[in-house]
Order: sequence, then C-alpha cells, then structure tokens
Amino acid sequence: MHRTAACQNFDRSLNSPEFANNPYPLYQALRESAPVYWSEAWRCWILTRYDDIQAVLRDPPRFTSLERLTSTVKPDIPEAVWEQIQPLVRHYSSGLVNVDPPDHTRLRNLVHKAFTGRTISKLQGYVQQLVDQLLDKVQGDGHMDLVRDLAYPLPVNVIAELLGVPLEDHDKLKRWSSGSMEFMTTPLPTPKALLRSQEALLNLREFFRKIYTQCRQQPDDKLVSTLLAVCDEGERLSEEDLLSTCVTLLVAGHETTSSLISGAVLALLQNPDQLRKLRENPALIEGAVEESLRYDGPFQRNRRIAREDVAIDGKQIGKGQLVLVFLGAANRDPSHFPDPDRFDIERIPNRHISFGAGVHFCLGASLARLEARIAINAILSRMPDLRLATETLEWENHLLRGLKALPVSF
Repeated sequence: MHRTAACQNFDRSLNSPEFANNPYPLYQALRESAPVYWSEAWRCWILTRYDDIQAVLRDPPRFTSLERLTSTVKPDIPEAVWEQIQPLVRHYSSGLVNVDPPDHTRLRNLVHKAFTGRTISKLQGYVQQLVDQLLDKVQGDGHMDLVRDLAYPLPVNVIAELLGVPLEDHDKLKRWSSGSMEFMTTPLPTPKALLRSQEALLNLREFFRKIYTQCRQQPDDKLVSTLLAVCDEGERLSEEDLLSTCVTLLVAGHETTSSLISGAVLALLQNPDQLRKLRENPALIEGAVEESLRYDGPFQRNRRIAREDVAIDGKQIGKGQLVLVFLGAANRDPSHFPDPDRFDIERIPNRHISFGAGVHFCLGASLARLEARIAINAILSRMPDLRLATETLEWENHLLRGLKALPVSF
C-alpha cells in the first residue's frame, strides 16, 4: 500500500502527546484529506466522518462486535501468551457489548427489564445526596481537584450502590476496572498489558461471582438480584451473562461519567458566555450536558471487525480487518454540526453519537446524564465564583478521554 508523507505524518500524530492532549486538529485533518484512512502504525482503518461512522455502527451484519477487542492482537503476540489470555478472550467474546443480534437482542431485552428508567430515577435522591456530601467536604477550603474530589468518587459510588457493592470495596473495584481496560488503550497491546488486564478482569469476575452467589441465596433490592429474577419468554440470564453484564456496567458506568463531569465543567469555565447563560437559567442543564458530550465526549472511539470486503469512499476494507470509528471526530463534523468547534449549550439539533448508535447504543446513557446534570448544577449553585486554578491540564486519551486532574478555586 502506497504511503504518502501525509499518511506517515498522520501515523506519527496518532501516537503523539499532542494528540492525547487535543485530538481535534488531527480529526479535522483526517476528515478533510483521509476520511477513510489505513493506519500502518495501528494496522486498522480509521473513520472520521459522521455518516460513515453511523453507517458502520448501524450495520452489524457487515461490521461486527464479535471478537473486536481480541481477534486483531493474535498475530502480534507469542502463541504461549495467547493461550495464557484465553480467559480474557472468552470474556470479551461474549456479553451484551461483545455480541450481535440475535444473541445481543436476547441479552439486551433481559437486561433492559432490570435496567429501566424507573431503576435510574430511584437513584436520583442518592445521587443528589452524594454530590452534596462530596461538596460539603471541600466547600470550606476554597479549592479542590474536581476530578479527585467529585467527578471520580461520584459515579463509582453510584454504580456500586446500584450493584449492591459494599462501600469498603469501592477503591479496589476502581483499580480493577481501570486495569481491565489497559489492553484496550491501543489496537496493538503488548503481551504484558494483556496479562495485566486479564489479572484485573479475573479479580472483577470473582468479586461479582461472590455477589451473584449471595444474591441467589439472599435476594435484595439491588440490580444483581433483579437481573437474576428477570425472565423473557422463559429466557433468563446465565451466570456468564450476569458476570459479563456486571463487569460492563461497572467499567462503563464510572470511567465515562467521571470524564463527562470534569470535561463539562472545564468547557463551561473556558467559555464564560455559556457558563453565564447556564447560571442565569439552570433549566438549560440538559442542553449543556448534551453539548459537553458532543464537544469533548469521554468515549472517543469504538471498534468493529469487517465481516466481508466492504468499500467505503472508494477504499477497500478487507474481511477480518479492524475498523476504528472516531466518535469524537464525527461529533465535530461540520456537515452535521455548524461551527463545530464552538461550545453552545443551546445547540439544536444536537444528534451527537457519544453513546454510540444502532443496537449497541449505550444502556447506561440515562444514568450518566442524570449524574452529570445533578453534579454540574450543584457545583454552579454552590460555587458562584468557580474558576480554574491551573494553566496546565493533562489528559488521558486512549480508549477514553478524560482529565487527570482539574484544580479549581471558589
């Protein structure tokens, strides 16, 4: 495949610190000059246009979620390591987010019966109480790290409450959750990263297996017991289904929401006209959250495997090749979002795809939105002179984009 100098520059940029801190200039360059781009560095196709990405996400028959996280790493690791990581491979070859219809339809119908709007709405009071408690701890100090003091502990406590996890176990679950995703940060993980991720994953699975066993013996009003009880035309969740679901909810339910809250507050602080608008009219919070998801959402990319040879924009994607869809790039596609680099909490329409699209649309989207709305409004109402307390910001930008810290004063 002929490689131009521009393509080589794109590959270098994908692994650069500049891309980690601000991916949007590269997204724009790719979208304008190489919207269907083969990356030699990552050995995958990268898509950056909204319409192309929507089409892929809505077409499981041609672009599958099956083995999307593990199949492409096999050629790059020793056979002995591949045999060692079979528990990791099996886990990421099953479960709600890793299968397609009809298996996905069966699982989603069952999980949806437990993870309903009513379930989420019951958490509203708990979320508000927890936000108030976290802000009470720092209110008198006049400063805080918004990530450490609010955006991180809030969602991990909420998802743990939902699943019935004891308070003393929250920190180790956070550690295992982050560790289990290490191998996903690049399409070409090292053997050591795969083994570390598997160790963290197995710890998570064993933890939830104990909760599963306890809930079978002594059902309670938490989500695990509800998942055990759901039935659809005789179908029930197996132990494997339930373990996979719990791990998915934990991992996806706190990392993304933490990044959403801190990213939204940063965007507001960097756009004082929008911050002033929201302070004057807190009812605009829903639009503010949606615009934060579009403008700088935490879930920047997703993966699919081509089931067959497919042509997109004249480029031939081969059967079995990895397709990386850059959701963050789609959300700033000017063909769908006029003046896309402008942060506008009253943007209408705002059909971002930060929660995905099609059958795999994020099951926890309503919970993330609830937590973000409550947290942001509480911060703004309790801290009227909130301001940044640093000139330097560091970002994580691999599978998820999020601030490492956000020092603020008030």
